[in-house]
Amino acid sequence: MDLGIAGRNALIAASSAGLGYATAAALSEAGCTTVLSGRNQERLEHAAKSIPGSIPIVSDVSNAEGASILVTQAEEALGAGIDILVTNAGGPPPGNFSTTDVSAYMSALELNLISVVAMCKEAVPGMQKREWGRVLAITSISVRQPIPNIMLSNTARSGATGFLKTLALEVAPDGVTVNSIQPGFHATDRVRNLYGDVDLDELARSVPSGKIGEARDFGQVAAFLCSEQAGYITGAAIPVAGGTYRGLQ
Repeated sequence: MDLGIAGRNALIAASSAGLGYATAAALSEAGCTTVLSGRNQERLEHAAKSIPGSIPIVSDVSNAEGASILVTQAEEALGAGIDILVTNAGGPPPGNFSTTDVSAYMSALELNLISVVAMCKEAVPGMQKREWGRVLAITSISVRQPIPNIMLSNTARSGATGFLKTLALEVAPDGVTVNSIQPGFHATDRVRNLYGDVDLDELARSVPSGKIGEARDFGQVAAFLCSEQAGYITGAAIPVAGGTYRGLQ
């Protein structure tokens, strides 16, 4: 399927592995010039070699400054504005209400909320001027249905969802869509670190589809939300979670 975005410039944050990498690969397959980012240079360069024509930028989006700098560096490397922005970042440490200190919340908000705001502040005005743009945030199914023992992630990503919904309403007249995509349990390092390989089979049994999601499949859905065909979808938060979310809305 031709997504109608060949030749577009795409920046995918935290994309040296996992869902970010899968999204970057899918956007590259759709004909986009992709900018990859990550903190580990060796892993980032390895990822870039497997995506033809991609541009790797070593960056840390765990705070507003780093997130803003990434967008600026990407535009400089591309020699043009960013048409598609995919915000993403690793998750904060696990923990529940009783084990999580108040001081931990600020860094979690920087990582999973403020970084999203900062990237959008840098990239979206250019999209508005060009009257075309796609913003897609990789968040979590926990925004709809909190996941036990990741209190910080549940909290910070919910804030990001509120920001994105509000932004979507403001920039819709300018041809810019803003959506979030909510992964459930996918075969990524993050899930393995949280649950361990031994528990993955048990985790799969908790998913109505009976399996852990594949990162590549997630990337294909993400790429579609950045397509021309998805131009009438904005302000949406779309779960990709194998039926894990059981609510009606």
